[in-house]
Amino acid sequence: MVKKVALIINPNAGKQKLAQQLDKIQSRLTEIFEEVTILQTKKEGDGERFVEKHAEEVDLLIAGGGDGTVFEIMNALVPLKNRPVFAILPGGTCNDFSRTLGISQKPIEALEQIIMQKRMQVDVGKYGENYFLNFWGIGIISKVAEEMDEANKQVFGRVSYYLNTSRLAFQNEAFALKLHSEEFDYDEKAELLVVGNGSFLGGIQSFFPNADVQDGKFDVLIVKEAKLKYLKKWLEAKIQDDYPENEKDDDIIYFRTNRLEVSTSPEQNIDCDGEFLNKTPATIEVLPKHLDMIYGEME
Repeated sequence: MVKKVALIINPNAGKQKLAQQLDKIQSRLTEIFEEVTILQTKKEGDGERFVEKHAEEVDLLIAGGGDGTVFEIMNALVPLKNRPVFAILPGGTCNDFSRTLGISQKPIEALEQIIMQKRMQVDVGKYGENYFLNFWGIGIISKVAEEMDEANKQVFGRVSYYLNTSRLAFQNEAFALKLHSEEFDYDEKAELLVVGNGSFLGGIQSFFPNADVQDGKFDVLIVKEAKLKYLKKWLEAKIQDDYPENEKDDDIIYFRTNRLEVSTSPEQNIDCDGEFLNKTPATIEVLPKHLDMIYGEME
C-alpha cells in the first residue's frame, strides 16, 4: 500500500513544463497519498543526493523531468537494497523510456496513470558502475548526441535528433569492433552498435519496436556500414521486423543476449541513455526485473 511519496523534479526540464504545473501536481498527490515530499533539483547531483536521503523512506519515488533527470535518479536508486516503486513523470524533450512504458507525455495525464499504480518489474542494463533503462550505444549514435546543438534541441525538440542523424550518418568512420556473447561473436569493422532495452530513441519508436522490458534480454544491433536504407528503416522502426533474430545480412546483424563484452579500436565514447560517462571497452549485462515501475497503456 503506497502511503509515502517523494517527487524529485527538475524544474528546468522541457522549458519548465513540469514546474509550471507543480502546484496542481502537488495538490493532486496530496489528495491521494498520506505523505508527499516535493524535492526540486538545482544543480547536477541533487537528484542522486535526494535518492540517497529519501528513497528508502518512501513507498513510491517519482522522477519528474527529462531523460537526464531519470538517468541520474535511476542510477542512484538501482543499487539500493530497499527500493521503492519507481515512476516517471515525463517533462523533457524525448522522454524515451516513459514512452516504452506507455506513460502519457502530458504531465497531468501521466500523473493520473501514476496514481493508478499499475506496476511491472522492469529489466535494467548494467555496465561497470553505471545503469541504463533504455539503450547503450557507440558509433553513429553517440556522435549524433555529442554534436546535437542544445539550442536547436530546445526549439525543434526531437525532430532535431533526426536532422542531426541524417547529417552525420554518412560522415561516420568505421571502427574495429570486437564483441563476445554466448549467442554471437563479432570481430570486424562497424559504424554502429546499439544495445537496447526500451523501444524508443529520440522520442520515436526505432531500432527495436518490439522490445520487451521484462524478458531478461537485450536487443543488439550491429551496422557495419551506414546506408540510406538502414537510416530509413531506423526512422520507420523497421529494423527489427526486416532483420529477425540471428538472420545475418552483409551489413547488418541483429541478435539478443543477456550479456556481452565489447572492445574497440580506437576507443569509442559510450552513449548510455543520452549520457556520456565512459569509453570502451565495456561489459554489459542485464539485471532481470530489477525495478518495480509504474506503467501506463502499453501496446
